[in-house]
Amino acid sequence: MNPADLHAMAREERARQEALRCRIMVCAGTPCLSAGALAVLDALRQAVAESRLDAEIEATGTGCMGPCSRGPLVKVAVQGKPETVYEHVTPELGRQILYSVVKGRRPPTASPLPPDHPYFTRQMKIVLANCGSIDPERIEGYVAAGGYDALAHALHEMTPEDVCREISTSGLRGRGGAGYPAGVKWNLARKAPGERKYVVANGDEGDPGAYMDRSVMESDPHRILEGMAIAGYAVGADQGYIYVRGEYYLAGRRLEAAIRDAERKGLLGSRVLGSNFSFRIDIRTGAGAFVCGEETSLMASIMGRRGQPWHRPPYPAQRGLWGCPTLINNVETLATVPAIIGRGAAWYAGIGAARSPGTKVYALAGQVETAGLIEVPMGTTLREVVFDIGGGIPGGKRFKAAQSGGPSGGCIPAEHLDTPLDYESMERIGTIMGSGGLVIMDETSCMPDVASFFLDFCRDESCGKCIPCRVGSMEMHRLLQRITSGTALPDDLRRLEELCDLVGTTSLCGLGQTAPNPVVSTLRYFRHEYEAHIRERRCPADRCTMAVEQEPGPDGEALMHALGAPGEVR
Repeated sequence: MNPADLHAMAREERARQEALRCRIMVCAGTPCLSAGALAVLDALRQAVAESRLDAEIEATGTGCMGPCSRGPLVKVAVQGKPETVYEHVTPELGRQILYSVVKGRRPPTASPLPPDHPYFTRQMKIVLANCGSIDPERIEGYVAAGGYDALAHALHEMTPEDVCREISTSGLRGRGGAGYPAGVKWNLARKAPGERKYVVANGDEGDPGAYMDRSVMESDPHRILEGMAIAGYAVGADQGYIYVRGEYYLAGRRLEAAIRDAERKGLLGSRVLGSNFSFRIDIRTGAGAFVCGEETSLMASIMGRRGQPWHRPPYPAQRGLWGCPTLINNVETLATVPAIIGRGAAWYAGIGAARSPGTKVYALAGQVETAGLIEVPMGTTLREVVFDIGGGIPGGKRFKAAQSGGPSGGCIPAEHLDTPLDYESMERIGTIMGSGGLVIMDETSCMPDVASFFLDFCRDESCGKCIPCRVGSMEMHRLLQRITSGTALPDDLRRLEELCDLVGTTSLCGLGQTAPNPVVSTLRYFRHEYEAHIRERRCPADRCTMAVEQEPGPDGEALMHALGAPGEVR
């Protein structure tokens, strides 16, 4: 296939869609599937067949439409009319929607989401542009939406240096959490000596409450393949790997199908789009270890070794898979690349905040009226996300905090609701962007209990390679359990703070280094809740069960003596 063939495919698919009277799209992402979307899709397809309307009406599955808490979701696109999204659709309601289209009137019991709802109007979709609008299992839909045009442009009109320069100029920063400039990483990999180089897409998304990468992989898999191929051309790699979390079965299946289709069409494999560039992509499935989200652990897992981190430098861009230069970006970062190459670095750099350009995908979860997947410009405030897009806190309760960045992040209290969501602003208030999970909490949440939950997760997910993380996370969690049960002593709070400093400064990898963050941030903004548990034996949120008798505390002092003072390694 060459670029002319690609454009011909796009025209043919667009003509097919325009010939339809109506497209009825059912959200077939994991959240809606778990709510019964597959039964709705089957009912619609059966009704279309029974009505002999196959030539006029198409019932198809799509990726995530966004407001997951309102699923199953069905989008109706009638030629010449605005699209309508219906919430909480049952199989019977799906049939009513179809018959209303046929007869030209509104379904009697349907509940449409208004198109001017802030959930839709306040977003700016780049990574999620196709999600909920195309069938992720048909390559023709992606091509008709402009898919693989950016790859053709890069291969036939740009040099690898041009591509790296464009990524640098755009200001794109890694969306996996650290916010490292993507252009710097790409140039390091391009200039690194080596006969063989690799590109890796990190889809090992493990933060509690986060599912941004999963939704992109499920909803628009070809966007990731195109971004990886552009990256491979830019850095001189001919092999890519997508590392998919083991629990993401649907994402892995759709990616595999997308790879096969792209290879058949000449968009992957040898001589991509008639050029001299060859690029192959394979999938590697993780076993559910959170530590494999860390890039050195991820590479160890890809190579068939135990998923444990190793020291850096050298960095993966210098020495990665099998000792070869390796470019690692997370799924969202690579999914942004086609838009930058297709529309230009200046366009992308003009979106969002000055030092954090572009958009960010968030998984809005927890105690919020409309939970789901959103994409907003960098610099959008937390207040806008929670109250304008998310609809506020249910039941008239007060907003208390938002946990950002998962186990590695921190809590943002109500006093910082107007904080812009960008890397620098969030760092100033003691948290991180992370991969994009936002868990909203109301006044009924107990902050020491929240910290205990995340420490329990980190303790359980520690690979055990280094003592500070392996033992320190366990001891911090024991102290938090004592606090939430009302059995802690006043000195336990000092031990907890010292252990946070010790574990954060002496752990080998990012998991241990950031494990204390939920404790540190909740102590910073909600210290009075810790003190109430310890000194008054009560939970201000009335969630924790206070014990009657005190128990002996953990020997945190012994651990600190064995490891040395905070910031010192013995």
